[in-house]
Amino acid sequence: MERREFVITSVLGAAGLAAGRTTSALRLDFETRKILIAGGGFGTAFIRYLAELTGKPRPTLCYLPTASADGPAGIITWFRNCASLNVEPSVQESFIASTRQTRSWEEVFLSVDGIVCSGGNTLNQQAIWKAQGIDHVLRLAWDRGIVLGGASAGSLCWFEEGTTDSRPKELTTVQGLGFIKGSHSPHYDAEPGRRLLYQKLIGSGVMKPGYACDNDAGIYFEDNSVKRVVATRAGAKVYHVSVAGGQVVERVIEPELIS
Repeated sequence: MERREFVITSVLGAAGLAAGRTTSALRLDFETRKILIAGGGFGTAFIRYLAELTGKPRPTLCYLPTASADGPAGIITWFRNCASLNVEPSVQESFIASTRQTRSWEEVFLSVDGIVCSGGNTLNQQAIWKAQGIDHVLRLAWDRGIVLGGASAGSLCWFEEGTTDSRPKELTTVQGLGFIKGSHSPHYDAEPGRRLLYQKLIGSGVMKPGYACDNDAGIYFEDNSVKRVVATRAGAKVYHVSVAGGQVVERVIEPELIS
């Protein structure tokens, strides 16, 4: 794998970052940074592909269902989707108590090969991650080559911004972690208003250009470069939406089918 060097100035975790404390700089070698997203539907085929991206014969994959409020239905589906794969699946809840959560976020997320985030409410997900310091640990995981992924809120979270149904009454915008530069719209073909709003926001300059994904279609990024566009359903597509000559331009990117 390609390796690069970065300098970090804190190894104290979320508490140290919140307090503004640092240690002497440490130099670490970081792996190629990888993220696999889907517009909706991160089922067995996407999990299989994410597992392959780890380069491990039997990777450890952690499911992070913060956006779905650690809902049991999503957790059961996760284990069902992993059942036919040569992976070691686990779940890390965010609604925890110190009496039963005996490992730190760093110990959990930096010890696995891949992290898949659930769909759900992106706004609440981001607020909880920031309050818990999970956002900083996910950044460390990304820098260390741990493969990140997810669909819906689990795809939107990695971008700078995007469209969300996380608030009452109407689709609005939300800020993400910013690992991937630009914007994102999931469910591009499945939810009324997504396409129109996304194009309007980008066309007016309110939102940065970016990528939209139909349900069952997705993108594999290395750093901020698109390396592969995939889908698990014929007809599902990926789009790059930008502005040229004062007009919104929607460029279709045809995906490869995976299973």
